[in-house]
Amino acid sequence: MGFDTLLGNERLKENLENSLKKGHISHFYLISGPKGSGKHTLAKLLAAAALCEAADKPCLMCHSCRKVMAGVHPDFITVDDPEKKTVPVDLIRSAREDVFILPNEGKRKIYLFPRGQDMGVPGQNALLKVLEEPPAYGVFLLLADNPEKLLPTIRSRGVALAMGSLPEPVLRKALRQACPEAASDAVAAAIARSGGFLGQAMELLSEESALSPQTLEFLDSFSRGDSLGLLRVLAPMERWKREQLIQELERWLALLGEALLEKSGMPGIHTHTAAAQCSAEKINRGIARLKKAVRYAQGNVSPGAVCGWLLWELG
Repeated sequence: MGFDTLLGNERLKENLENSLKKGHISHFYLISGPKGSGKHTLAKLLAAAALCEAADKPCLMCHSCRKVMAGVHPDFITVDDPEKKTVPVDLIRSAREDVFILPNEGKRKIYLFPRGQDMGVPGQNALLKVLEEPPAYGVFLLLADNPEKLLPTIRSRGVALAMGSLPEPVLRKALRQACPEAASDAVAAAIARSGGFLGQAMELLSEESALSPQTLEFLDSFSRGDSLGLLRVLAPMERWKREQLIQELERWLALLGEALLEKSGMPGIHTHTAAAQCSAEKINRGIARLKKAVRYAQGNVSPGAVCGWLLWELG
């Protein structure tokens, strides 16, 4: 089965399969690519290959492979705290110490760092120390949206695996299988805007069906210039928490940006986005007001004051 579950990236998969057949597993892989490019999928497959009990690795059928793919193998360890903006250096230091404890079940211990670009310089230096002299059984998988954010000394230590975009037929087939109810126009728009990366295309399609009632009413009221409708939307939001308000305003910003792209001829994901029928001048004006509202909210202006100001500016 090997790396078949990873779409596209044929040359990369071929090179990895050839290395594994020769028994070569690097102690450090740097997997790079934008969000939704398949970095996590490849990392799991590499971890499964490193712990696989079969001759052809990864078989995805043996006990070890199944545990890795299910995320429950004790020798496959994720080093991250998603609630932190940057990866805490203490976590990296703990992993550095833990790697010198022998594996629990397998022949190797694999450490996954899913946010390489969010590791500060102290954290990268902490990781570098163990990359320079790792134990024979240690394997490190570092994922990064942008490897240029990493220290050159980190980038030079291991095997660089850059994820590529998918051909349109492959992307379209995968989207049809994953989102069979999506409209053809929405699928075409998701493909056009995804850069060829499946994860991004699926996220765009999922957003289409996840718009909040406030967002739908805002788009309708904004497009019709309905001040009363805007009042119905914004008045309850005055009682929202600041972060919740910022998140919703940023969603509106993204949709007005999408409407502006539609005005220029780019296919739209949200086919019901009434704002696309507005003039470019009105859309730009709405974007400018929303950006200012987000800045106000981020600057500790109360949600009530932000909503009141926005109603005045957009009404």
